[in-house]
Amino acid sequence: MPYYEHVFLARQDASAQQVEEFTTQITGVIEGLGGKVTKTESWGVRSLTYRMNKNRKAHFVLLNIDGPAAVVSEIERQERINEDILRYLTVRVEELEEGPSAMMRKADRDRERDGAREGGFRSERGPRRNRDDEETASEEE
Repeated sequence: MPYYEHVFLARQDASAQQVEEFTTQITGVIEGLGGKVTKTESWGVRSLTYRMNKNRKAHFVLLNIDGPAAVVSEIERQERINEDILRYLTVRVEELEEGPSAMMRKADRDRERDGAREGGFRSERGPRRNRDDEETASEEE
């Protein structure tokens, strides 16, 4: 069976629970038509490059699908009907990616980079002194 990567964007007004329920519904449709979802990733609420239907942010969800083409046409039909879905994109791939997607790897890299910044030079020098502290120290001498 062919492999697909499917990403959909849900309105930011929708709660995380609603997005999770819709993802479960889509997974049920896929399995009902003879396919299977090998990986589901929720990328969270992210900023959009441009406004879509007056939304500046959206929930991003990735599904890796192993199933026939009828599965893709049905889930896209379901997403066109749902008002909470802003956009969707399905891409046929030769093989499904194992492990975390590029977006999840980027998030991990960003977290590591931010963690390295926190321990920067300032913490090695000790607490920062105010000018008021310096003036009182010079007056005491």
